[in-house]
Amino acid sequence: MKKIEAIIKPFKLEEVKEALADLGMEGMTVSEVKGFGRQKGHTEIYRGSEYTVDFLPKIKIEVVLADALVENAIAAIVKSAKTGKIGDGKVFISPVEEAIRIRTEETGDKAV
Repeated sequence: MKKIEAIIKPFKLEEVKEALADLGMEGMTVSEVKGFGRQKGHTEIYRGSEYTVDFLPKIKIEVVLADALVENAIAAIVKSAKTGKIGDGKVFISPVEEAIRIRTEETGDKAV
């Protein structure tokens, strides 16, 4: 099993969610987060004063999948989240040793 963490622009969430649903994904965790990379934030003017916005709003999607589904899921996330502009985000893949569904105590791929 693998855990996919994707940091994307907020307005791309629906497209990514639909792309993953088309692959048969049954669940995901979504968090509103803030961060920056090469984009380094931007400056804004508020009431005549200029200030720097260092941390930009992003969405973090977390999904745990069977190994056989990982490549297709990554391709779907990248394709649907991409705008071609700086700040599109990142995808991280990590191994998952075990998963347990609390309600039924199923383990492994069955728990996911």
